[in-house]
Amino acid sequence: MTRVSTANTYQSALLDLMRAQKRQAEAQSQVSTQKVADDLKGFGRGSETIAAFRSAKARIEGYIDVGGQVAQRLSTQDLALTQVADAADGARQDVAEALANGRLDGLMLDLQSRFSSAQDSLNMQHQGRYVFSGAKVDTAPVTANTLADLTAVPAAADVFVNDQLKTVSRLDDSSGLQTGILANEVGGSLFDAFRQIQAYHEGPNGPLTGQMNDTQRAFLQGILTTFADAHGDVLQQAAQNGALQKRVDTHVESQKDQSVAMEKLIGERTDADMAEAITALQQAQLAVQASAQVIGQLRNSSLLDILR
Repeated sequence: MTRVSTANTYQSALLDLMRAQKRQAEAQSQVSTQKVADDLKGFGRGSETIAAFRSAKARIEGYIDVGGQVAQRLSTQDLALTQVADAADGARQDVAEALANGRLDGLMLDLQSRFSSAQDSLNMQHQGRYVFSGAKVDTAPVTANTLADLTAVPAAADVFVNDQLKTVSRLDDSSGLQTGILANEVGGSLFDAFRQIQAYHEGPNGPLTGQMNDTQRAFLQGILTTFADAHGDVLQQAAQNGALQKRVDTHVESQKDQSVAMEKLIGERTDADMAEAITALQQAQLAVQASAQVIGQLRNSSLLDILR
């Protein structure tokens, strides 16, 4: 005689099917995501540790982003400092050539070109912000456009309008690094040299044109040393900026290593064992099939089928 399925038996088989489907869904999720669970609740007691690791990793990656931005700005500063140094050395070379030739033709035009290059470099911007203005990032730090502008003020320092607040970059939880450089510190001595030669050009022993006389030669020999010293001052600023670049790069690389290590710690607690996950999925699929077959058999062995 065919066995008649009772309601309790059918309900039990249905619950078995639902449990098997849940296990299948969980195993399928692990195989698809390669993670033990898709939220912290799925990790039980380890959830707090995982949350702490993720928070630490996010904080480190935030500082990595900051370090990258600082490195870009330092690179812009390096470019500008190199150009200012080239302008200072170029001015020295222009004076040296004039001394060698004994003539001053075109000297002031050449020096104006060198000055314009230095002025443009000191007014350089990074992401729309002036890099040598201190906190006044919306204001160009150098107001003079020509050599004549330097003699229109009492001192060369008066053409610099940057403030004295240097940028400090926070690279981690415990330390900040002063990465800002000010225009007057970079170009102060150079602009003073330019002002001296412009003042001489406008004074009683000028203009500096044509054949050079002994008085002009003596002055230019002195200003030659002044430009050389100014060049050295700019090179010193460039060297300090280079040291900052190296320090930031080293710091960022260290933080990247920390981020990788933190990711490994998180993975050890959240990554699924793929061999186990695939096995669990196959077993769950078999359980679903078996439960479905049982329900099918129970349906076919109902009392109604017997009465028919």
